[in-house]
Amino acid sequence: MSSPTRRTFLSSLGASVAWSLAALRAIGDGFTVSILTDEISQDFGRACEVASREFGLGHVDLREMHGKNIMKWDAAEVGDARKILERFRLRVACIASPIFKVDWPGAPKSSFSPARDQFGADFTFAQQDELLDRSFELAKAFNTDRIRIFDFWRLDDPAPHRAAIDDVVRKAAVKARRHGVTLVLENEFACNTATGAEAARLLAAVREPALELNWDPGNAVFRGETAFPDGYARLPKNRIGHVHCKDAVQKSGGNGWDWMAMGRGVIDWAGQFRALAHDGYRGAVTLETHWRGGLTPEEASRQSFAGMKELLKKAGL
Repeated sequence: MSSPTRRTFLSSLGASVAWSLAALRAIGDGFTVSILTDEISQDFGRACEVASREFGLGHVDLREMHGKNIMKWDAAEVGDARKILERFRLRVACIASPIFKVDWPGAPKSSFSPARDQFGADFTFAQQDELLDRSFELAKAFNTDRIRIFDFWRLDDPAPHRAAIDDVVRKAAVKARRHGVTLVLENEFACNTATGAEAARLLAAVREPALELNWDPGNAVFRGETAFPDGYARLPKNRIGHVHCKDAVQKSGGNGWDWMAMGRGVIDWAGQFRALAHDGYRGAVTLETHWRGGLTPEEASRQSFAGMKELLKKAGL
């Protein structure tokens, strides 16, 4: 972060939310801290106000506003969003697209294929090329070089289809490179790449430089992996391009998992942050709250962000 940018950033913080100057410098020289706006509110203006003026952030990730997925935003909505971002001095860390979060054709329907759309996304396999092209337009409009993707709803037996799925991801990364952007594939517990081990396999199979990983330890835990240190140890560190932050706890009786506020779950996030810094990661760490705990999305995000700040401090950042 340049000195003028840092001064502008610091001047925007209220005394009640300001961290120590040393902590801000450490994050400014290392991680970009971001949040998915729709985790705070579907009201984009309100979400940006909270992210900027209360949380003191300079970046956000974009996925949905007013119940409408970013892939469906028209020119007027994109223009309005840009004005709001400018008003609150926010930049976009990543376009959180739903690309390839659909059923793989020719395979048995996935048990994870939702009965209704998620995050306003109800697209078909046939629309994925169109969505990819749209994502390049959005990345340019919002001046970001990161686009989040997936690798299709999880199959009971992906082996017969794995090479073909890898090829679709590879071809998308080739197109992304031509547009000067990077695709960050999220390990999603309901998709075919869910854990650190599975992400390592995918990255070894698809070596296109425009494909990196959106590392999500919470999703890996939901798939039964000890995300840190075990899952993280498997990853090629130079291909982590984005990080999602949320925590998880095991359900009573040990049958499955629930989301939890950052710092109240099982993930060693302080250790994960330290490891990322040690391994040279300099991208965004984005809060994806998910946990609600009976609270409003805004209050749940407020509490989870407070936990995230403490974890960053504990990690020496």
